[in-house]
This record gives sequence, C-alpha cells and structure tokens, in this order.
Amino acid sequence: MDRIFKTYGRLLAGTELGFTRYLYDQINWDNRLIIIKGARGVGKTTMLLQHILKTFANRQKALYVSLDHIWFSNHSVMDLAEYHYVHGGTHLFLDEVHKYMGWQQEIKNIYDSYPGLHLVLTGSSMLKIEDGFGDLSRRHRQYTLEGLSFREYLELEQAAHLPVLSLETILADHFTMASQIASAVKVLPYFEKYIETGYYPFYREEGDGFGDRLLQVIDSIVTGEIPAVGNIEYDSVYKAKTLLAVLAESSPYTLNISALCNALHSSRNNVLKLLDLMDKAALVRRLYAADEGMNMLTKPEKVLFHNTNLMYCLTPKTSVGTLRETYLASQLAVGHQLSMPEQGDLVADGKWLFEVGGKSKGFSQIKGIENSFVVSDNIEIGYDTKIPLWLFGLLY
Repeated sequence: MDRIFKTYGRLLAGTELGFTRYLYDQINWDNRLIIIKGARGVGKTTMLLQHILKTFANRQKALYVSLDHIWFSNHSVMDLAEYHYVHGGTHLFLDEVHKYMGWQQEIKNIYDSYPGLHLVLTGSSMLKIEDGFGDLSRRHRQYTLEGLSFREYLELEQAAHLPVLSLETILADHFTMASQIASAVKVLPYFEKYIETGYYPFYREEGDGFGDRLLQVIDSIVTGEIPAVGNIEYDSVYKAKTLLAVLAESSPYTLNISALCNALHSSRNNVLKLLDLMDKAALVRRLYAADEGMNMLTKPEKVLFHNTNLMYCLTPKTSVGTLRETYLASQLAVGHQLSMPEQGDLVADGKWLFEVGGKSKGFSQIKGIENSFVVSDNIEIGYDTKIPLWLFGLLY
C-alpha cells in the first residue's frame, strides 16, 4: 500500500494547474459514479489529478491509482476501497480500468457496499458499461475526452485565450469572429503546427520525439486496448495493424471492401468488425451516407484517420485534401453527427453541407444547395459562405 501512496503523492507533485481541458467544467464532479472515456494520451490522468489538487484540501480524502499498478497483481480493487474507506477516504479515482479484469462487477460491488464513497473511473474510448449491471449501468455519468482542439492548442501555446464558439455562430458570423482573432494573433503558423503535432497534449514534453511517442500509443491501443475491450484474438490484432498500414498507403480512403478482404485474408464481416473497433478506439473515423444506419456490419462510405496527427504519423505521403477533411471532421464530430453527402465532403447533423479545399476553392460543386458552405485552408478570414478552415477549431 505504501507504493500506492508514494506514486499518488509523486504524481500530484508533478501536476500543473495552469491549463485545464475543455471537459473539466462540463463534468458533474458531485455524481457518485463518473466514467471518463478517451483515447490514450489525451489527458485523462492529468485531469483527475488536477481535480484532486483543486478540490481536496485534505489530500487523504481522495486517492488516485492506476489499475495497471503492480500492487493489483495480488490485491483487488475491493481491498483498496476497503482500506481507503475505513481510513476516512471519500473519493476514489481509478485510472485505466479496462486493464483490470472483471472491473465492472467489482466496481458494482464497491458502489453497493460503500454508499459514502465516490468513484471516478477512466478508461479506453472503447469502454462500455454492460446493460446487465443494474445500478452501475443506470446511475453512472459518462463523459468522453477528445484530443486538444485548435482553440486549446492556442491557449497551451499562450498565443490566445479564446472562447468556445457554437457551429451556428461560426456559420452566421465567421467574418467578425475571424477578423477579431486574426488581428490579435497570426493563426496560420500555429495551425500548421497543430495539424502535425498538436492534437495530443504530450506534444509539449516530447518535442522531436512526438512521432515515436505517438507510434507507441498506436501500438498500445492495437495490441492492448482493442484485444482487452473488443475481445478479439491475436490474429485479429495482426490484421488490425495490417489494416492501418493499408489505410495509410491509400488516399483518399474510399472503401473497397473486397480489396481490404484480400489484403487481410479475412471475411467481409471480420473487416467491418475491425473497422468498428478501430473507430471506437479513436484510430479511424467511419463516415456513412446520410440515409444509412451506423452499425458494425454496415459498410461506411469513407474512412478517415481519427485526427491529423495520426495521419502525419502513419501516412508516407499525406494528401492535403484528405488532411483538411480529417481536421474538419475531428473538430465537428465533438457535438455533431457527421455523414457523407452526395455532393460536397461532409454533412453535419443532416443539415449543414461543407465542401473543403484550398484558398482558391470555389462554390461550383455545391452551387444552389441550401445551407452549404465552402471551408478554405490557408486563409485567415473568409467572406459570405466561405469560411476559414482553422476557425472550426474553436468548437470545443
């Protein structure tokens, strides 16, 4: 137990409070059971430690521990909860719960046995509470933490402190918003850096080693999280790596299921299942036609990488067009439902149509379509229904 508390103290001492993620103020921290999902490396652990520092004058009331700690090789989470509770603890922060076998049942037992104990869990973006776990499935509050938005990146870089803008505000008043911001900060150089290395908060500590660190994160997701949460065999792990390589070599990523089946020596259903798991693991993003349902065995119209940093890391030669579309999708997807239109590149909430391109992109491809917009890269300020691409990074 000493090792648990030493690790806890060391992590608290190394945690900074200067910047907190967008999700922090959206969480109802008073809820008795909170689950925070998110891809590896987006800052879930830091957010828990920041909350402890901000909230608990008496640090012993709270306890943080990662469930991949060696202490759990011969102890249970129930043991930890019992010790913490009888010693006056009121809040237990459990990180990486997907790495602890049988975590759902044990958390349910703790929830039922210690009514005064608050639980905050973090885990893989693939994490799912099964419906059969009674109070656990009904009473928990679940949140998802995405990677840094461009707005957050500007704040971390101390370039600008900007408010979150709604999509409706951007579409209706983008000229005013972009003009005000561009007069205060040169956004395009920052935007270029964000696209390549700014989505994961650990870019600040890695410097030139960012690409290697991101490759390690990808490998950990494919070989650790997907098998643990998705319940697949090792052969499927190998095929997931092959699938990532195939997607990285083809641009744009218009799906050819037959070609993927041949490349992976696998059936159509298995390929679609892998795409589903990789989408849930925040490695890729499936886009469906607006009139199609979204489920594991429905063929998506297109597959993008989940964010532009992954694309830079895995793609030998990045397609500028796909890069732009990937960025727009990554920002819009937080709070909006995306689909593939018959004309244009993306539809948000079945209502707003976007055509993405460079600074000279025109309106011919979406001419006459209601609620349609051109989204242009390499411009600071737009006009009429032509909106700068970077501005969508202020959505969260």
